[in-house]
Amino acid sequence: MNETPFRRKLFGLASILLLLASGSVLAGQGASGSITNRADRLEWFRDLGFGLFIHWSVDSQLGTVISHSMVGASDDYLKRFIQDLPTTFNPHKFRAQDLAVLSKLAGVRYVVFTAKHHSGFCMYDTKTTEFNIMNTPFKRDVTGEILKAFSEHGMAPGLYFSPDDFLWLHKNGKDIQRRFPQVHPINNPGLMELDLAQVRELMTKYGPVNVVFLDGPAEKLRDLCWQLQPDTVVTRGAIQTPEKTTPGQIIEGPWEACHTMGHGWQYQPTHEEYKSGVQLIHLLIETRAKGGNLLLNVGPKPDGELPIEQEERLREIAQWMHVNSEGIYGVRPWVVTNERDIWFTKRKDADTVYVFVKPVQRWRLGDVREVMLSSVRATGSTKVSVLGQNDRVLEYSTNVPATTWKQEADGLVVRFTQAQRLHDNRTWPNPVVLKITHAEAVKSFVRVETGTGRWDAAAGSARLEGNVLDLGGASEVEAGFEYRDITGQDTDERTTAWVAAPAGRRAGPGVFSAGVRLTPGRAYEFRAVIRAGARTGFGRETKIEAR
Repeated sequence: MNETPFRRKLFGLASILLLLASGSVLAGQGASGSITNRADRLEWFRDLGFGLFIHWSVDSQLGTVISHSMVGASDDYLKRFIQDLPTTFNPHKFRAQDLAVLSKLAGVRYVVFTAKHHSGFCMYDTKTTEFNIMNTPFKRDVTGEILKAFSEHGMAPGLYFSPDDFLWLHKNGKDIQRRFPQVHPINNPGLMELDLAQVRELMTKYGPVNVVFLDGPAEKLRDLCWQLQPDTVVTRGAIQTPEKTTPGQIIEGPWEACHTMGHGWQYQPTHEEYKSGVQLIHLLIETRAKGGNLLLNVGPKPDGELPIEQEERLREIAQWMHVNSEGIYGVRPWVVTNERDIWFTKRKDADTVYVFVKPVQRWRLGDVREVMLSSVRATGSTKVSVLGQNDRVLEYSTNVPATTWKQEADGLVVRFTQAQRLHDNRTWPNPVVLKITHAEAVKSFVRVETGTGRWDAAAGSARLEGNVLDLGGASEVEAGFEYRDITGQDTDERTTAWVAAPAGRRAGPGVFSAGVRLTPGRAYEFRAVIRAGARTGFGRETKIEAR
């Protein structure tokens, strides 16, 4: 939809008048009568599946972590940050239309842009502070340009907003920090007033804002978002938004995993290590298999262009999504997330299952592979096909690459060919996706729950407990735990790898335990894990303090 300045002003005026007339406009009612995300909008959000996160602010010029370098900084550093950086910020190569077109090709369905990060620098035209993009050589409202461009190309517009504001803390003589009650807006009336004014600007200035990500204490702010725009979905601040990690199990209801392409959220020209396109595609598959949305981050350079490494990865995702997006949009979890390297989603309104088959090595054009799926049963109406190809033609060959299937006692056996030439070298590194219609689920599958963890300071070890609930028809399972150090990490952030604890065999349901040595004074989380053949089950992540 094209948003003229007049239409934007009209939209904002209408919102304010509606508030004045009714006192509030409820997005949805929780059991206690509180405002919540509307159920129908959450379903809409879950169907989208794939969003683009954009972290970008004035300190991208330094190639440093966004905002956080201000924490613990000296007064002279803060003076240079606040006074000098805006004078040189000029992203003259930025074109919102180019970024929107690339994102649409990559299969992105919504965008979330950092209108204000923790530093307090506003990437939009605001009347609340001079610390904003209009007081730079660039003098353009990139927030408005991004929302407009993405909306015009059919992607839902969304905003990131930080309730924390390091500039406000600094001006008011407070140490710059996060996650401490003394700096929360709820305990600082002046900061709360500033945040409310800025959220009101953002929610009345640009037309519909479909998604809002509140990265910090969301009290009062999320209610204002819902009051001004009842259709908006508040993600962080209202639903689970794990950061740089994907949960081990299916999470009921809507959730969103936020991942970076490398280590940094904002552009970092040095000391950066990017994930491959193959890894990012698998992140998308795994997140959707577990019921969440993937919000994949990019960080423009100071001149406004995307780093070539980020563009290349979006284009690899674009190629894969052009073939396989049917298995990503409008889907929900299958009865199991995966069988070893084979992953599943299910059409939300049909008995259609999508099977993501990762190659052991790169597929070669004409490769034939046979897989057995133990969680899927065929019916008399079942059909199996490979997304993107017609199963009738293999280029330069007289072979007919038809997909065949047979229901065996142990599972559904599918034989298929990778018959579409997508690369000039006739190889393909990413998953091939099978579509199985009129499928049935096996009635039993592996299930485990995580129990308690007890720290023994004298022994320097912890005793972890879990409970096998269902062996999934297997005669025995392997049961154990995974744990990781989360000391110093933010509430939703996880950057350390899982470590496997010793596992044992179990021939029936019941409680099991294992001892692991942990470093005293550190914080950890752990989860129970069971495996039966190709099937794996995880319990929920549980925290334990080694102190």
